[in-house]
Amino acid sequence: MDRGTLIFVVPGSIEQRTGGTLYDRHIVNGLRETGQAVTLVELPGQFPFCDDVAKSEADAVIRAAPDGARVVIDGLALPGFADCLSDHRDRLRLTALIHHPLAAESGLDDMARNALFALERGMLRDVAGIITTSPATARMLADYDVAADRITTVLPGTDPAPRATGSAVGSVRLLCVATLIARKGHLRLISALADCAGLDWRLDCLGAADRDPAVTAAIREAIKTRGLGDRITLHGEADAAALAAAYDAADVFVLASALEGYGMAFAEALAHGLPVIGSGDGAVRDTVPPEAGIIVPVGDHDALVAALSRMVTDPAFRAAKSAGARAAGARLPDWPMAARHFARALDPVPAAAR
Repeated sequence: MDRGTLIFVVPGSIEQRTGGTLYDRHIVNGLRETGQAVTLVELPGQFPFCDDVAKSEADAVIRAAPDGARVVIDGLALPGFADCLSDHRDRLRLTALIHHPLAAESGLDDMARNALFALERGMLRDVAGIITTSPATARMLADYDVAADRITTVLPGTDPAPRATGSAVGSVRLLCVATLIARKGHLRLISALADCAGLDWRLDCLGAADRDPAVTAAIREAIKTRGLGDRITLHGEADAAALAAAYDAADVFVLASALEGYGMAFAEALAHGLPVIGSGDGAVRDTVPPEAGIIVPVGDHDALVAALSRMVTDPAFRAAKSAGARAAGARLPDWPMAARHFARALDPVPAAAR
């Protein structure tokens, strides 16, 4: 058995600026820095409803893998292997990397959601190991008939960061870092901010605007119809330097997402000492402790308005939460630690047992 072969499959380019891809990139780089040879496969095609390109390339990748090879497949790419995974489960050491269940994505109709649920549940039976990026995601897999002892959680790392300088004077600067897709809750945030229009704030949104054109169009229209065009700026996808500058200039981090597999943007905000306003349960509350911000239930408009109002108008409250955020950020794992944990999670993975 070739114990030295490790194949890491990601959906599309690993240079995409999403939380999941950032995790994959850091883990691959970290494994290589430990001396592990990693063959990176950037699977072309469409995901998670895969086209013929994705399926054909996935089949070619898994057929070419030598017997006994360790193969890690990012969960978003997993549906590409739907027609071939079970044929190779006995000769390969297969691991699924699950950031969050595919069926939990926002904006799906019932037919699509049910199809993804059934597909992912079936495919998770064909892998020997499962790695999740948070305890919350691990808990969600109980609904997929996955036993807890089959799962290893490897939290993302967070790079050390200087404390944000902030605005000092003038409007309170709010920062949202998230791809413009339904799950990230930009429309909920804009609606809540419209009810805070009498307060002195500005919002900078950083994140790719081309992943869901319909959602992006709806966000732009909401900003326009609410009369917030001079207070909310959509900057698009940012490189590392622009992102660091945005964190440094911010006073508060805001993200009204419906679901996070972990919440890497939240963790980065904590590292910069930014007080947080977020939504959701599970991974978000696991990442952001109460002393670092305010987490409201998903879809609770009034609670989100109240949180924004308090954070914008109460400098002492904001400063206290900032101190809590900085302390929480200092406790977060770093990427070398995450890579070591990931490597240990792969070591015991056998071929799948029927």
